Amino acid sequence: MADKLNRNDLCHCGSGKKYKNCCQGKDSSPLTSKIGMIAVTIAMILGLLFITFTILGGNDSRDCPPGTSWSDAHQHCH
Repeated sequence: MADKLNRNDLCHCGSGKKYKNCCQGKDSSPLTSKIGMIAVTIAMILGLLFITFTILGGNDSRDCPPGTSWSDAHQHCH
């Protein structure tokens, strides 16, 4: 979009509505889009961390020394 849309131009999203009745409010609010992008980024990072810990186990306490075994009932090595 090289030129700025006027209020009465057709909206760039293809809805057929005038820009003022469609996307003008969303496009003129840079703070909302920045906060949204930050939230999406944080959610993706947390999701990846969750998946990583789920796949890898993420529980180092089950690595017991030789000669001992993990007790699920007591949640430690015996």
